[in-house]
Amino acid sequence: MTIHNLYIFDRGGRCLFYSEWHRRRGPGIPQEEEFKLMFGMLFSLRSFVAKMTGRGRDGFVSFHTSKYRLHYLETPSGLRLVLNTDLGVASAREALQQIYGNLFVELVVKNPLCPPRAPIQSLLFRQRLDAFVRSLPYFGPRNP
Repeated sequence: MTIHNLYIFDRGGRCLFYSEWHRRRGPGIPQEEEFKLMFGMLFSLRSFVAKMTGRGRDGFVSFHTSKYRLHYLETPSGLRLVLNTDLGVASAREALQQIYGNLFVELVVKNPLCPPRAPIQSLLFRQRLDAFVRSLPYFGPRNP
């Protein structure tokens, strides 16, 4: 099992943070275009699920393809966290909640040097996030 990458989007669709670990290959498009496509897909899936189930923010939590699983968490403030893993990871919801509550809130929101709604430049956040992700039981080398 392995973790490919993490996106953090604000409510307007701007990517505030991106990191990758075991990504097999790049998207073949500029990174900003990738962020727009990812957010557009999330927006569409969330809207579709909300219309079909009548559940808002908590209706859409993950989906998978034949190659990867996307895990999704939306906070009450509209922040969207996306973690892509391989198919062996059944749920990363708890990890996303810990990333939000224990890392993002503590190291970004409560940090007076991190401007609100700005891309995350905090080295401490990046280091602690990397250590946390590497400590997860499903972080490991990707399978060929």
